[in-house]
Amino acid sequence: MSDTATRSLGSGVTLERNESESLMTINMGPQHPSTHGVLRIILELDGETVVKAVPVIGYLHTGFEKTMEVKKYQQVVTLVDRMDYLAPLSNNLGYVLAVEKLMEVEIPTRGQWIRVMLTELQRISSHLVWLGTHAMDIGAMTVFLYCFREREQILDLFEMVSGFRMHTSYFRVGGLAGDLPHGFEQKVKAFIDPFPARVDEYEALLTHNEIWVDRTRGIGYLSPEDGIALGVSGPALRASGVKWDIRKAEPYSGYDLFDFEIPTREEGDVYARYLVRLAEMRQSTRIVQQALEGMPLGPFNSSDRKVVPPNKEEVQTSMEALIHHFKLWTEGFHAPRGEITQSIEAPKGELLYYLVSDGGPKPYRLRVRGPSFVNLQALPTLVQGRLIADIVAILGSLDPVLGEVDR
Repeated sequence: MSDTATRSLGSGVTLERNESESLMTINMGPQHPSTHGVLRIILELDGETVVKAVPVIGYLHTGFEKTMEVKKYQQVVTLVDRMDYLAPLSNNLGYVLAVEKLMEVEIPTRGQWIRVMLTELQRISSHLVWLGTHAMDIGAMTVFLYCFREREQILDLFEMVSGFRMHTSYFRVGGLAGDLPHGFEQKVKAFIDPFPARVDEYEALLTHNEIWVDRTRGIGYLSPEDGIALGVSGPALRASGVKWDIRKAEPYSGYDLFDFEIPTREEGDVYARYLVRLAEMRQSTRIVQQALEGMPLGPFNSSDRKVVPPNKEEVQTSMEALIHHFKLWTEGFHAPRGEITQSIEAPKGELLYYLVSDGGPKPYRLRVRGPSFVNLQALPTLVQGRLIADIVAILGSLDPVLGEVDR
């Protein structure tokens, strides 16, 4: 009887080994600089080939969801900022839309368009961080410097509109913290008009670079069937040929008024996920330009006074407005009993909020379905049968942020 066994590793890959030889089990992380956060992966190896990979999470657990249940609705905005800390405005948008849906609050067109413009700038910013760090993981240092050059400009815009560079907390239930400051739209235009040429620079450095192509093409294949079965969403799913984007499938915040395309690829590998994100930055540029050109005038906040406080001028001249403002920020507003769900297309995929209200001023339950958490479960499938040297490239192509995973 032969002591050689053939083991199927999935995706058409088989491995022959001697049964008398033992597999090696090692840890990758949780301190490894290329694990995109405090992530540990237990690897079972046959030589340099990955037989099994088990992600171990929980090192960054913050208890966001339980903390949200003891905060008033408006206070939760500052908490969702810090889940995917590279896309706080996207987190803000999904949350405030959920509460507004429960409260049946309508947002004026100007408020919706400002939200769309800023959220698409946030998408570009998130993809820039991904591209710069992903390239550096694989060994391309220069791209990191180029990407962070543009990201700094976006963070300057966020600081101009909200006073903060990262955790902006600019969106509010009922609208925005304030209208756009004077000169803001001109500064956005000065950034966004030359940005497509910047993306051309990234492509010139990477797209046809032989080393980059060798390290990414044909690596980490995800079939559309596996992607759907595993719940993968966002660029990682669209790179496998599945044309699913919440902005088109279930439009929110006025996205149905904007003209843009959903980039997809058929290859389903690390290289395809790279190309999809580059194309998404170009499409976000189109949306921001349309928002600038067609930005409506008028109010940016809802007229519904049960969630929106009076403006400062009223507070300084009216006792009723002062009392109203005081009660909103000390007692909060009471949402009707019920439960709703609200999804948005965050930079990393589908971000869903499940909100339950018991009629009080705080969420009874707020469950977050974060794309980083769900996409990460595809990692064992993607790395199985690959070399250990491919793991960093495959993990980076999923773009997980552990602040969103370890809620």
